[in-house]
Amino acid sequence: MCGDVVGLMTDRSLRTDVRNPLCLLPAAQELCGLPEDSRKALKALLRQVSADARLRADKCWKTHKAPMAAYWKAVAAYANHAQRLLRTQP
Repeated sequence: MCGDVVGLMTDRSLRTDVRNPLCLLPAAQELCGLPEDSRKALKALLRQVSADARLRADKCWKTHKAPMAAYWKAVAAYANHAQRLLRTQP
């Protein structure tokens, strides 16, 4: 059964642009060209936005506000995607 799960990973699902849709945006390439200190500061900000949004999503879920929980989960996901764009060296 475990061998079947490995077979589910296709070439498409391993592509960077599929795993991080922000890679397709023209501005994503410009981020990699920023100076190192700017990239570090932006990465720290996005990491904090993602963590804060995850906490807000959990709070909303616990208070039975599913639409807002979904919103904050999406904010966290996109902040995380943007943060990962800055991980690669230019």
